[in-house]
Amino acid sequence: MKRPLKCEGWAGLLSYKSTGGDPFRLLARSGVQVRGGEQRSVAAVCCWALFFVVFLPALILQSIDTRFGVALAVQCVVVVHTGVGLARVLTDTSVRLIAFGFWLFSYVWLGLAPLAMLATDTYPLGYRTGETTAFGAAVLTELGLLAYTAGAALAAGRNGARSAVLEPLLSRTLAPLPVLLLCCLSLLLAVVLIPGQEGGLRAYFTSRQALWQSGTQSDTAHALRVWGLAVPAFWSMVALVHLPRRATGDRLLRTIRRLLLPALLALNVIVNNPISRPRFWAGTVLLVLLFSWHRFNTPPAFRRTAVAITAVVLFAFPYSDYFRYDEREALQLVGLAEQFSTAMDYDAFQQMQTGVDYVQENGFTPSSLLGVILVMIPRTMWPGKPQATGIEFAQYAGYDFQNLSAPLWIESYLWGGPLCVVAVFCLLGAAGRRVDDIRARLRGRQSTLAVLLVPAFAFYQLIFLRGSLMAIVAPLLLLLIVPFFLTRTAGRSRLPSLVRSPATAGHALIPGHRRHP
Repeated sequence: MKRPLKCEGWAGLLSYKSTGGDPFRLLARSGVQVRGGEQRSVAAVCCWALFFVVFLPALILQSIDTRFGVALAVQCVVVVHTGVGLARVLTDTSVRLIAFGFWLFSYVWLGLAPLAMLATDTYPLGYRTGETTAFGAAVLTELGLLAYTAGAALAAGRNGARSAVLEPLLSRTLAPLPVLLLCCLSLLLAVVLIPGQEGGLRAYFTSRQALWQSGTQSDTAHALRVWGLAVPAFWSMVALVHLPRRATGDRLLRTIRRLLLPALLALNVIVNNPISRPRFWAGTVLLVLLFSWHRFNTPPAFRRTAVAITAVVLFAFPYSDYFRYDEREALQLVGLAEQFSTAMDYDAFQQMQTGVDYVQENGFTPSSLLGVILVMIPRTMWPGKPQATGIEFAQYAGYDFQNLSAPLWIESYLWGGPLCVVAVFCLLGAAGRRVDDIRARLRGRQSTLAVLLVPAFAFYQLIFLRGSLMAIVAPLLLLLIVPFFLTRTAGRSRLPSLVRSPATAGHALIPGHRRHP
């Protein structure tokens, strides 16, 4: 329920209007929600829920000989849970990017794809398990979803409360000098690193299959060079676009921006293109550019764009690896059931089954969490450093190809069992909801860390949830830390203190009058 308008006095707002300011913009910048705003459409929620919970599952199951069992029954519960969660995000009256990324991944990779696998008894990988293991994996998925939902609900109950850590952090604003320094550093790194690596510029337009076969992409030094160039180049371009602009007095900055922006755009085409970089990362780059634009900060624009992204992920994602291979065959369209049960892109649920068997045979492995935390320590200094969980499961199953996923569900289960899964996902749900709420309150300020960083994590979250964590935590830290050095603490507003926060204010007051209970 939205809180009523809360301010110290309408006279103050009128006074601010007389100076040429817009009182409604002042209210928006202060995080005030005005009574009578947009309400969630119950009809829209029901329509989207029917589409995700009934229509798409029926489309998958209609043309196959379904094998019913207890695991499939639990998986139907997962589909209902994730479908309703995604429907609620797509009909929300606020922009919830973190929630959208989570429910989109959960619905497609751990909802529909396992449904097709369990119904057809067909899997993309060779390792096969029994009904008990499949049941355990489905229960583990639903346990994480319940914990995430509970954490988000608890955080939503404190929507008006200000976070002592997250709010000041996400309120930081871009500073011109650090942004320009990073732009120059990115261009300098490009001049040094691109010609110096094997293959030079041509390597950035070489398929990932060729890089794997040559052994280049598996080299740690090569990965550090690639990410050390790709992430700063990306943030340089985004930050330069979003630097605050003044009507007068920044002619030099505008000139520098016009000179640097084309060079940074060309650099990002080279180092962040979908040919040599993973689809998840290339998609993150494009979506951050899209959702950091102020036109997509409104709920209606977010809903329309989120629906389009959902459609692309559902129907076009498996065909987006066209540039991954040297020998490209003609695209062959297949049904959703075959797509989900045979494509290696959807190995998450089967890897969870492998993980359940692995834990049953070898026990829990808390040291794998230590490997994630201390991922930057090289193996030469730590000979017993754990392997990435996806690689560990691949070796356990006897696969030759080891670049496989390990969803956060099975990673956290490996650390300490079901209680660890509950703790991890409850914290993830609470943190995600708080971050989404803070970004909504800062929607009117276009140069804050919230506008840039939240979309970046929201869409990179798909890789984070898919795992393995040890394979992606270093790029993730780089992605999150670099913007921090481009910003400075937000100064106190020069606007008059007319509006109180929703957490502390009550009814609208006339100055000089007491508040009545």
